[in-house]
Amino acid sequence: MFEKFNGIIFFAIFIIHFIGFAYYGFRCVFQTKSFLAQYGMDDTGAIMTRFFGSIFLGSTAMAIYVGFIRPNGLDDTWAFFNVIFLQNLSAFIVGFYTNKINKLGHTDKTSDEGIYAPLILTILSALMCYGFADKIYINY
Repeated sequence: MFEKFNGIIFFAIFIIHFIGFAYYGFRCVFQTKSFLAQYGMDDTGAIMTRFFGSIFLGSTAMAIYVGFIRPNGLDDTWAFFNVIFLQNLSAFIVGFYTNKINKLGHTDKTSDEGIYAPLILTILSALMCYGFADKIYINY
């Protein structure tokens, strides 16, 4: 199974990355009230928080499919992995801008998690694009 992911290290990167996605997706969609409270947000933000979380859950479901169910595995899945990378990079840039430059909505509960979590996910997704290159870009 590890050969499908080019070894145990890239398999671990894949698992860690998408566990992070599943964690945030679950918190946003199924533990919305506590997620909102943790960041000092009003309950009226629930719809957008769940919308945000649904994107994580959808990406996690797709990762499970391409990683463990799809007959061709990771072959020709460049679009998926590149979109994941761009989502993570975008979240990092927006998080950095919001927390360090614009500071809209800052309270005593504002943390740098909105910068560091996307940064870690961006690095992990970049490593996946690199580590899976021989598979995901197979016909390109």
